[in-house]
Formats: sequence, structure tokens, C-alpha cells
Amino acid sequence: MEKGYVHVYTGNGKGKTTAALGLSVRAVCAGKKVFFGQFIKGMEYSELKCIEFINNLEIEQFGRRCFIYEKPSEEDIDAARNGLERMKDILKSGEYDVVVLDELNIALYFKLFTIEEAVEAIKGRAYNVEAVITGRYAHKEIIDIADLVTEMKEIKHYYNNGIEARKGIEF
Repeated sequence: MEKGYVHVYTGNGKGKTTAALGLSVRAVCAGKKVFFGQFIKGMEYSELKCIEFINNLEIEQFGRRCFIYEKPSEEDIDAARNGLERMKDILKSGEYDVVVLDELNIALYFKLFTIEEAVEAIKGRAYNVEAVITGRYAHKEIIDIADLVTEMKEIKHYYNNGIEARKGIEF
């Protein structure tokens, strides 16, 4: 069995989820099985349609709506905690070669569960599972347990010129 590593894509620049999706597509094209769990997100993102076109890829959302400009509700916290429990089981099962914990860093930033719970889930994964963690504000302990950390740094973004998020590009 090949050892799986921990990747972290963080930073304030665009492209963290996109990088994880790209890695996921590469993995399934190499015959691997991927589970892509999205914390926080509960809206209709275009990537949800991937499963219609790509075999061996599963995507599940563990969010209700976007609350990043307000305090998360009890329902948001429950959704994230239930998602973390689901991800623990998936990571531990070894059924998937690659497991993406999309926006895990944001869930931690908003204290939807503890850093200890997240680290336990990641460290408890099966030996062969490649874990990919995305989201701004990566916690020091997440960075410490990672084998690869990439920071996306915003240099320039058209959003600052009033360009709204576009379907198929940002969502």
C-alpha cells in the first residue's frame, strides 16, 4: 500500500477549491477513487455536476448557505459537525484514494468544531489516503501535520473592480 500525504491549499487568493478539483480529476483519470466533502457550502456550485461526467468521484456538501459575513447558526454548526463525523468515517475507511476536505480551514476559523477534532480525523485516516484540505486561514496545527502546503496569494482580482462571481468560473 502506498502512503497517502496531507495537502493544504490556503491563502487569500482565488484557486484553492479549483486546485483540489484539478487534483481530483487527475486522480480519477489515473484510476483512483475520490471523495470531495465541502464544509460551509450548501449552494449550487457548478462543480457539483462533475459527478454526472466523471466516474469514481463523489461530492457531498456539509453546509446550508453562505454565512461568512454573519455569525453561523446552530444549524450551520450541526451541519459542519455532522460533516466532520462523516469525513472521519470516510478517511478511516480507506475506500477512497483521495479525500478532499474543502473549506475545512474556514470551518475551523468559525469554530464550527475544534482543531483537535479536525486533527484527529486527519491523523486517523487510512495509511493510503491522500487528504487535501482547503480554505483560507489554515490553522498552525493543520500546517504542522501537512506534508505539502501551498498558499494562494491575491495579487489582483477583478472582484475589486465590481465584477461579481460568475457561474463556471467562481461558482
